[in-house]
This record gives sequence, C-alpha cells and structure tokens, in this order.
Amino acid sequence: MYQCIIIQMKILNGAELRDFIKERQAKQVRALRQSWKVFPKLIILYLSQSPVIETYMRLKQQYGEDILIDVEKKYVPFSGLEAAIKEANEDELIHGIIVQLPIEDSVGNVVSNDDILPIIDQIDPKKDVDGLTNGSLNSATATAINWLLAGYNVNLQGKKIAIIGQGILVGLPLAKIWQTSGYDVTVFDINSSDEMRSKLSDFDIVVTATGSPGLIKSDMLKQKAVVVDAGTASEGGKIKGDVDDSVRESRNDLTITPKIGGVGPLTIAALMDNVIIAARKIADQKGQQDL
Repeated sequence: MYQCIIIQMKILNGAELRDFIKERQAKQVRALRQSWKVFPKLIILYLSQSPVIETYMRLKQQYGEDILIDVEKKYVPFSGLEAAIKEANEDELIHGIIVQLPIEDSVGNVVSNDDILPIIDQIDPKKDVDGLTNGSLNSATATAINWLLAGYNVNLQGKKIAIIGQGILVGLPLAKIWQTSGYDVTVFDINSSDEMRSKLSDFDIVVTATGSPGLIKSDMLKQKAVVVDAGTASEGGKIKGDVDDSVRESRNDLTITPKIGGVGPLTIAALMDNVIIAARKIADQKGQQDL
C-alpha cells in the first residue's frame, strides 16, 4: 500500500505575531500616559498623495488608535520638507518622525537613495523611528523581519542568506545587522538581476525588497527555501510584492510570507515600538527631574 504524503506550504504570518506585540505595547502606552503624563505622538510627513501611500498611512493611524499613540499626517511639498523636519524636531510633544517613502521631487520624479539620505539625516536621531539614521533606534523593517523569522523558529546560523535590493528601508539596514551578527549574507542589487537569477537557487533564505512585481520566479528558488517578500509596488492601484503569484501556487515546499500580512504588519509594530522607546526616554527624564 502506498502512502500519500502531502507537503503543505508554511506561511510566515506577520499579522498573527503582531497581535501579541500590540497587546504588550498597549500596556506600555497606558503606563506612559497614566503614570508619567507622556502622550506618545508620531508625525508622518508625506509628499505623495497616491492611493498606495494613503493606504500605508491609514494602517499606521489605525494601529496608533488601537494602542493610544497619536499619529498625525502632514502633507508637505518637496521644497518645504527640510523646514517641516526642523519644526517637528523642535516640537517637544512629537516623539517620532517619519518621512513617508517614496519621495517625489517638485516635478514628480522619485528621489534616489543618495538624495534621500541627506534629507533623512536631518531628522533628530532620537525621533527617527524608522531607524534610518545613525541614531540609537533600530531599523523598523529590519526589526520586523527578525521578529518574523524568530517567531517561526527560522534559524539563520549556518544558512546561506540572499538579500535582494539595497534600499534604505530594508536591504541596507538588514544586511548591516546580519553581517555584523556574523551570518553568511550575499546582497544582490536589482541592477545585477542576471547574476541574481543564476545564483539564487543556492540560497537557503531569500529576502527580497526591490519593488519589482513578479521578479522572483519559482525556478529561482531552492527546495525548502525560506522566502521573505518585503517588496512593495503599486500595480493597477494594488500593492504587489516581488514574488510572482505563481510561486505560492506551485511551491508547497517553501516557507514564505503571504501576499498580504507578512512583513508589513510587523514593520508598523516595530515602528510603534520605536515611538514608545522614544517616549519612555522622555518619561525617564521626568523621573530624574522629580528625584
């Protein structure tokens, strides 16, 4: 008698893990508000009014409402961004500042990483809750990916890891953290796609964050690989990832993030964690003043 063995794809469900984190954060915020009269606040500076950007901001605002963090969004033109950052830096009631990416210049062109970083660097490091400057707060997206993999017991030690994309939100900070931890990390630039396609099947863990819908195909992935799709792009008014839809339809051997609810929910949770950390530093200062 033959036995039929069904292999089921393992889903890395960030939304499920987020709910546990949110419960802890709500208690922390309540303590800050009640015991220290510190009311955590995040401001989002945005330059694009696209439906995708609006979705990102709405999700952050909803999360903030759930745990009593005030989330304000403020539209600014490219020419007024530096002044808006300066104003938020000086506002003692604001604990976290993010510039919602992507940034478009005055004629509608997407600003490159090299041009974005000097602008982002003007954010007070104590308030840079995206974790993009050389401040004390960790990268929100890199933290989210670490939480996701740890939550599903994915061990990075001794594994060959590929990171595709070198953006300031995902690729660059994640590579820095993992390389510092001594993991075997190879970073592929989107411009070296031919090299990436020929070598990717050698890797045990793949994190992709290029914003190129459908970039990762089934034949590029190793058997039983772990795949984290952190890519986001707008296609036909919908948010799309880097992994082609056919991968999830045909590869039950993979451990992979879902189309929706993978890294994104945990990134917002990590962002809010940084707001809480920044606000707690204010509470600590108040405590020292009361001594």
